[in-house]
Amino acid sequence: MKRDTLRPELTWSHYRRLISVENEAARLWYMNEAADSVWSTRQMDRQISTLYYERLLASKEKETVVAEANEKLKEVAPTQFIRDPFVLEFLDLKDYPALHESDIEQALIDHLQQFLLELGRGFCFVGRQRRMRYDDEDFYVDLVFYHSILKCHVLIDLKLGKLTHEDVGQMDSYIRMWDALYKNEDDNPTLGIILCSQKSEAIVKYSVLNDGKQLFASRYKLYLPTEEEFKHMLESIE
Repeated sequence: MKRDTLRPELTWSHYRRLISVENEAARLWYMNEAADSVWSTRQMDRQISTLYYERLLASKEKETVVAEANEKLKEVAPTQFIRDPFVLEFLDLKDYPALHESDIEQALIDHLQQFLLELGRGFCFVGRQRRMRYDDEDFYVDLVFYHSILKCHVLIDLKLGKLTHEDVGQMDSYIRMWDALYKNEDDNPTLGIILCSQKSEAIVKYSVLNDGKQLFASRYKLYLPTEEEFKHMLESIE
């Protein structure tokens, strides 16, 4: 793949899958469609596996093929909408010891449109520092969204540093509390995303995160890799 044609909106996982597409024209088409339609890696994988490009090219009724493909993308699990990592380069923050979680939260609110694009399709902003009151005690969720495709609320907790068991336990409590207090009858179960600068694979494996049903941990990167780092990444994949 030529570096000057790459789409920075896509992740390493997207490019790992794209490299396996032998037809160069199909590979370029899938790359651009994935970026323009904000497909997750799993969504793109499904389109490639079902020969979406080839079927579209061969069909005389292209609208029917597109409509069917879009309908199938709706039949997806929440995991297909959770990116990892998130690239927050648009925040223009410096990664230094004095950086606080509140700084990242404020920067995300200031650049909400770009953050929504990074989150992907279906995310609608609800509020920040949303209070949940239970037994005369107040709890605050950093960011709350509603996902129009999954039909559920999405809670985001921002963390500096490495993911901890305490982070997982706190978000698990927030999800249960939100479901009990604010979930509508026609809503699906609330999802929680812990957005941290460094994930712990041990905690991911040996905690409720391993179930992958309502609670997820994703890394965030303040900057995209340099051209040299990107080149090295592609060469290692090939």
